[in-house]
Amino acid sequence: MSTVHRGVWRPEDRAAAPYRYLPVDVPAGVRTLRVELDYDRSAGVLDLGCFDPSGAFRGYSGGARESFVVGESVATPGYLPGPLPVGTWQVLLGLHRVPADGVAWRITAEPGVSLPVPAATAPDGAGTAGTGPRRRMLPASPGFTWLAGDLHAHTVHSDGSLTVPALAALAAGAGLDFLAVTDHNTVSHHPELAAAGAAAGILLVPGQEVTTGRGHANAFGALDWVDFRDRPDAWLSTVDAGGGLLSVNHPLGGDCAWLMPMTGRPPLAEVWHSGWWDRTWGAPLAWLLAWAPGAVPVGGSDFHTMDGPERPGLPTTWVAVAEPSVAGILDGLRAGRVAVSAAPDAPVLLRADDRLVAVDADGTLLVDVEGRRRPVRGGVARFHVSGAGPFWLEDAKAQVLALTA
Repeated sequence: MSTVHRGVWRPEDRAAAPYRYLPVDVPAGVRTLRVELDYDRSAGVLDLGCFDPSGAFRGYSGGARESFVVGESVATPGYLPGPLPVGTWQVLLGLHRVPADGVAWRITAEPGVSLPVPAATAPDGAGTAGTGPRRRMLPASPGFTWLAGDLHAHTVHSDGSLTVPALAALAAGAGLDFLAVTDHNTVSHHPELAAAGAAAGILLVPGQEVTTGRGHANAFGALDWVDFRDRPDAWLSTVDAGGGLLSVNHPLGGDCAWLMPMTGRPPLAEVWHSGWWDRTWGAPLAWLLAWAPGAVPVGGSDFHTMDGPERPGLPTTWVAVAEPSVAGILDGLRAGRVAVSAAPDAPVLLRADDRLVAVDADGTLLVDVEGRRRPVRGGVARFHVSGAGPFWLEDAKAQVLALTA
């Protein structure tokens, strides 16, 4: 038997509570639950999610879906398959964008007994593993190897267009050694990562982008779902307790800039985001120094679809690892053995043997936070430095070419 909820959300509703919960009764014997949201998408943005009778997370798709199915063995990407407990489930509606005159909406929930075909699949032809540029062997301290990666990408499990295998192949074809898959407010992609990465020849790092209207943060590691409805200090404590790492994402990123106060400071900060098109603009580095000078600067492409300019590895985050594994990458990030370049084959600045090393950067300038500049000469140039980072390379136009902690 269907359950229907309808109404009109207005700005005062969003002001009172940005998340609303609509009850849906699931009787015994049900094997699937299908939920459909209908509203005028030109009028506003409503996010969609689901919790079972115990309050456990069963999926989230934000504004990317108009419907979802949760079944015993299959589910729409972004949602978790499994048994459907008897009781009152809650459909989550997030009031993300609500116009002055309101937005009319309707939710239809249909418990059933037939297994669904999951929605939002995508072709796997976006890339071919092993066709990318040759891996670079960068100078490293004894016992470590630099791996090229990207810490921010999305799939059909949130608002991306590629499946996990297609994204893995695309990233491997770009010359990356690892990629963090960070779908919005879900962990439904995690079970696919190991097999897809092995097939493409790339390490896929489990991640989730904890996403709100006032800021985003990536949680790296094989973690349980992080509740985006909590305050960000709770995100940090949850991720720390699970052995993961939290990164503030694109803190100056337009309508998704970081606006939330925190008592603690995440260990990572995504200062080099794909939206930093004009790297003569010093605001990302200024933000880092004001926010937490000791935070490790990282980069991420925030890849979603093949339609835009974003691609995995633009920028590239390099991590020096003791072993080429997910644990090794997390350890390298935690220790700050990190460098960021514009692309896998672009000039890079890194630390090795207690020195800064500039590779393929002849003619650039090494810059520190005190404003000191030193010329870089040759294909591999080494520098003794003192004091805290970050350090970066810039060209004659003061464009940032490479960055390290």
